[in-house]
Amino acid sequence: GSAVDYVAVVDFGDVLALADASVAGNLANLASHHWMLGMFDVRAQDLIWNENVDALIASSFVFPAGRATKVAGGYTLSGRWPFSSGVDSSTWNMLAGIVSSEDDADGVEYRIFLLKQSDYKILDTWNSTGLKGTGSNDVEAKDVFVPDYMTLAVKDVAGGATPGSAVNPGALYALPVFSLFPFVLSGAGLGNAQACLDDYVGIAKHRASTYNRAKLGDLQTTQIKIAEASAKIDAARLIMRRTCIEAMSDARHGTVPDLSEKTKYRRDGAYSVNLCTEAVSTLFSASGARGLYTTGALQRQFRDAHAINAHIAFSFDAAGTNYGRVALDLPSENLTL
Repeated sequence: GSAVDYVAVVDFGDVLALADASVAGNLANLASHHWMLGMFDVRAQDLIWNENVDALIASSFVFPAGRATKVAGGYTLSGRWPFSSGVDSSTWNMLAGIVSSEDDADGVEYRIFLLKQSDYKILDTWNSTGLKGTGSNDVEAKDVFVPDYMTLAVKDVAGGATPGSAVNPGALYALPVFSLFPFVLSGAGLGNAQACLDDYVGIAKHRASTYNRAKLGDLQTTQIKIAEASAKIDAARLIMRRTCIEAMSDARHGTVPDLSEKTKYRRDGAYSVNLCTEAVSTLFSASGARGLYTTGALQRQFRDAHAINAHIAFSFDAAGTNYGRVALDLPSENLTL
């Protein structure tokens, strides 16, 4: 609602994850759905915001999980979607699906569908080792009718004008949504890693080794681990913020990034979060048995870091492969770009 620059989604996630990565992830994720709603047909915006401007909108952008068929006035949608974070508190959901004809002769289309809570069932599946507080349960819908204006084609949010441009013409709403998708959650990984580093440094300043009573801060290995982890976190922050700031600048100048630039966004989003995860793993390993206690924050930071890194947006194998393909003039494998 404040129409702040896109980099805010990283910055807010970064700050909140100093306390809890689940809180940071849910806030940034749910906020991004209001940004996306501004790209829908104005009738969809009015239906949700006129009823409750603070309505929470969950999502699952796993396109193969949903199958849709075009019918008069809209679509029928069925599917079961995983990882719908914050769904129990949300009254709406953005669910992804593939639209196809019976024989697929007309090809397939990736499309997003806005469903109200009464149109889907929440399944209690989120029994996870990390990001436990996100409540990322599965949802299921069966033969739900969704009006045309409550849907959005992925090709219409690839950068530039969208169906919502008539009422939201600003640069923020001209950004390529799925190219920048990793940065919705990357701030949570960043702040979580920073919190882990801050805690480690604070303890190392005063703690003595249980083995020989040497002060941990005096050990060269401790000093090197701090330098290594902090360098990775600082580099990750620079990459995340630079990408978002440059994307906003392009949008203000009316420039839509080409495919090579979009795959670079995805590459850098994955790589920067991988750096954060490596930093946390380094510090966890250096902390010894202290990190095993469930009463401390370190074990949660370690679990949350790896839970964030498990998101497909942060798979460097996937993002790196696609970047390399496009760099070599081969077709992109990511159909959302």
